Amino acid sequence: MESEPTRVMVAVNESTLKGYPHASISSKKAFEWTLKRIVRSNTSGFKLLLLHVQVQDEDGFDDMDSIYASPDDIRQMRERNKAKGLHLLEFFVNKCHDIGVGCEAWIRKGDPTEVICHEVRRVRPDFLVVGSRGLGPFQKVFVGTVSEFCVKHAECPVITIKRSAEESPQDPADD
Repeated sequence: MESEPTRVMVAVNESTLKGYPHASISSKKAFEWTLKRIVRSNTSGFKLLLLHVQVQDEDGFDDMDSIYASPDDIRQMRERNKAKGLHLLEFFVNKCHDIGVGCEAWIRKGDPTEVICHEVRRVRPDFLVVGSRGLGPFQKVFVGTVSEFCVKHAECPVITIKRSAEESPQDPADD
């Protein structure tokens, strides 16, 4: 009798570095750690659940300087954000398929802390893997941490993966 694969949810996000339209350093590190330390060569024993939460800017206009917008501006902004999210997930899905591990990937919009915990309740993974930027106590007050919130509130075991010092940008809040 063959058992069900272990379902590992990996929360992934886009880099905050300007001009760097790729996975964040922390989520890429969490994904790679999962493959190397959990999946290893047992690709049939695992299924990765890749969740990307798109965060809308406070004002709703990412990289727009004008407070004036037409319906076309809004439509183009939504299409651009959707394309960026799909591009991000494509990177992770392709890596899974390259090594032969099963995966599912989807995008949700909202506050990452709330959305990730909601998706954990909905999907019921065996555990959750999230990246951590390694912010100090002062930065945590102003920036907050998704990983810390998930450890406290997700309804499954949570593994947080720290990025190494050499992988960190000059400002640790960047990712």
